[in-house]
Amino acid sequence: MSEQSSTQLSRPVRIGVQVQPQQADYAQIRRAVAAAEEAGADLVLNWDHFFPLYGDPDGKHFECWTMLGAWAEATTRVEIGALVSCNSYRNPDLLADMARTVDHISDGRLLLGIGAGWFQRDYDEYGYEFGTAGSRIGDLAEAMPRIEARWARLVPAPVRDIPVMIGGGGEKKTLPLVARHADIWHSFGDAETLRRKAGLLDGYCREIGRDPREVERSVGVEGDPADVGDALLGAGATLFTVNAGGPGYDLGPLRDWLAWRDDHRG
Repeated sequence: MSEQSSTQLSRPVRIGVQVQPQQADYAQIRRAVAAAEEAGADLVLNWDHFFPLYGDPDGKHFECWTMLGAWAEATTRVEIGALVSCNSYRNPDLLADMARTVDHISDGRLLLGIGAGWFQRDYDEYGYEFGTAGSRIGDLAEAMPRIEARWARLVPAPVRDIPVMIGGGGEKKTLPLVARHADIWHSFGDAETLRRKAGLLDGYCREIGRDPREVERSVGVEGDPADVGDALLGAGATLFTVNAGGPGYDLGPLRDWLAWRDDHRG
């Protein structure tokens, strides 16, 4: 059995949905989150931007972390988090405290999704320095130990060891960060891309003496799970996340993936 197969088989298949906080009123977002939880989603996620990414660029949009605090009260079972929070927008110690607080509000259901950031309009309009892709990844590398150290000092401590999801596929800088700091690696692409990059991640884990199986493999998905799901599962993914956009929040694709999940859980 390959190591990737071992990673796959050691974890249950999980399905997440990213409820995009754009082009909708908050009441519509809240209903979509409730419906996703009722449908059986394992995770409900938003994103960390200040303007819509799709549709009207100046349309309705809401902030990530204040929304997660509300979701923590409005849900009871699903894990919640951002896919992903932008490291550039908050002091790392503050972000750690925010995550710890939402973790308590949710009774231990928060995961900290985090990435280096990329959407230049957010930076320009809110007064952050955009820098370069390399400088932003460097900032993330400096932030992760600070987040971990702050969690260790906070009173009260987080309810659980908050899972860290790092998003990105950079092979020379991002994947080594994943190996060192992440519980979940989130990526995009087809099965062959996932398999190749997962192999690189495995190598980075071994270099620092970490078991690669400790890092869950997550992938954003579109389309019919009957067409793409098994190949991605075979490449090592066990967490699959679909998108739902406002204002309608069609959860049909989520339900298709949940049915596929249930078939693969036996």
